Amino acid sequence: MDNSKLLGLALYPLPVYLFPTSFGFMAELANILTEVKNGVLYLTLNREEKLNALNFQTLEELKMVFEEIIDSREIKAVIITGAGEKAFVAGADISEIAELNEVNARKFAENGQEIFAMIENCHKPVIAVTNGFALGGGCELAMACHMRIASANAKFGQPEVNLGIIPGYGGTQRLTILIGKGKANELMMTGDMIGAEEAKSLGLVNYVLPTKEEAIAKAEEVIGKIMSKAPLAIGMIVDCVNAVFLPEDGYQTEANCFARCVKSGDYKEGTSAFLEKRKPVFKGE
Repeated sequence: MDNSKLLGLALYPLPVYLFPTSFGFMAELANILTEVKNGVLYLTLNREEKLNALNFQTLEELKMVFEEIIDSREIKAVIITGAGEKAFVAGADISEIAELNEVNARKFAENGQEIFAMIENCHKPVIAVTNGFALGGGCELAMACHMRIASANAKFGQPEVNLGIIPGYGGTQRLTILIGKGKANELMMTGDMIGAEEAKSLGLVNYVLPTKEEAIAKAEEVIGKIMSKAPLAIGMIVDCVNAVFLPEDGYQTEANCFARCVKSGDYKEGTSAFLEKRKPVFKGE
């Protein structure tokens, strides 16, 4: 594929409007497919002909879906992937951002940061299965998830510098956190792409599997383990890990979250089950 086309997609979008889904949202989603199986929401970015590029509408649909996920008692975990084999998300359509100026560009970036922070702070595990290109906003979306599992054909990058701009949806921050300052600077300054195995060696990816189907199966395996644990404790782990990178005292956040867990019914169930030598039955309370 012509790399210039990828550069043209490697940005990201603005908000638009709402729709529900097949599992109880208030309207239909135009660019996202959803399916719930055994408590897991499978979220597929569905613009295959555009390499699943994040246009304005898709980003707003992501926001709506995660607002529902946070409040849902049915959904316990999320797997995000892209339709087809060529791309997770290759970026965004340049035609939709060509009219940005300094004022609305700032709002544009802040909107994307807010939506991706919603994913990062979700108390339910969110795993990105990255098949094919994960560039620009696509790489930023994957990094906002709690874990990334890649198929062997995955390619990661923040090539915005080729268009005279920088990542705007948290990419400068999360890439540095995940792989370190030196390598993050190199990838963002050169605009280079890296393959799945290199991404794994840098800590950007948790696992690499030969195919997309095997990567999804691995995500299901990891989520299955997590879903057997106490939901409140899982959510507190999300808060504590994210606090490492915030100005607040992460150790104090940990102590506060630990106390919240001890106050819960799951704590009483977990300790009782251990002492009684049985499997705990957690209720998230």
